[in-house]
Amino acid sequence: MIIYQGIVTVAMARNPCLIRAEQHMASDLTSSDYTILPGGASLRRRDLVFVVNPRGANGTTVQQWKKLLPYVRSRLGNDCNICESLTSGPSHAVDITREAIREGADAVIAVGGDGTLHEVVNGFFCGGKPVCNHDMNSSHSTALGIIPLGTGSDFARTLGWKNDPHDAIERIAKGLKSKIDVGCIAGEIGESHYFINVADIHLSAKAGYYASRYKKFGNLCYVIGALQAFFRHHNQDLRMKVDEGEWEVCSQVTALCIGNAKYFGGGMKITPNANPSSGDYEVVILQDFKWYDFVLKGHKLYNGTHLSVKNVSSRRARSIEIEEFGSSGSIYVQSDGEFLGFLPRKFSILPGVIELIC
Repeated sequence: MIIYQGIVTVAMARNPCLIRAEQHMASDLTSSDYTILPGGASLRRRDLVFVVNPRGANGTTVQQWKKLLPYVRSRLGNDCNICESLTSGPSHAVDITREAIREGADAVIAVGGDGTLHEVVNGFFCGGKPVCNHDMNSSHSTALGIIPLGTGSDFARTLGWKNDPHDAIERIAKGLKSKIDVGCIAGEIGESHYFINVADIHLSAKAGYYASRYKKFGNLCYVIGALQAFFRHHNQDLRMKVDEGEWEVCSQVTALCIGNAKYFGGGMKITPNANPSSGDYEVVILQDFKWYDFVLKGHKLYNGTHLSVKNVSSRRARSIEIEEFGSSGSIYVQSDGEFLGFLPRKFSILPGVIELIC
């Protein structure tokens, strides 16, 4: 079996950071690449890499995964080579995913919340390009799979999936795939960053930055983060360029959200018309909001009816450049709940770039 020998031995020689998460996995690996069917026919076994964050949701993710693993083996083990890979720290899921793709994995499965999914998605890219299989003659590509566990599963909400890992395993067993879009974020310097769900700017991004400090409180962390973000918040004029058009000024922006999918912040339906297979973003802008607007209209943000509210606008875009109208250098940017720094940024859509097991 080529792929897992590559990941566990050759890959560790090239990338020592994989050793801690993967050296224990040899006992999970089978010695056959093929399943023998009745009548003597053979079917190539799929190679699946399950990426698990043992610290996700204050450690409850790995506890749920341990309980689930026997079912994973019983349901998938006859037809698939199962590789369990525990991350050892921030960005380790990115490294694991890249190496799995290079070694020819059929799928990388993100086990956990949106944070783990975010890292796995970023692992599909390196140096501004999709990661490719080392075997240039190989005809198959690596798919993305999701088993939602953890604090938040906003992307799974967009797809209408139940928060049931057994359903997710059934999807993986069936192996049906659909191409989805991925958002790409470029700054003035540094490597591009990728997101599958929602990128956002200013107040909501600042709230997400603070919320990340309170993950131990579960979804309550978003409420705490929002309250802290309101402190000394000021609406800000921004400049933006949509689809390579002319620069335009957007006044008194409270928050600007760029949706490849519908939900963020633990269930807020912020970009209700976004579709990760549409080939473009939904961009929702909140302008001149006061703290009491969120108190009075917050329920509309959660149920997706806020587009009819005064000072809320929505538009479609394949790319959007945004910069501060001024020079404070303090307009927060995040994607999929991960803090990325400050404006300026350019957001571009990559249509159908990843196959999702659906």
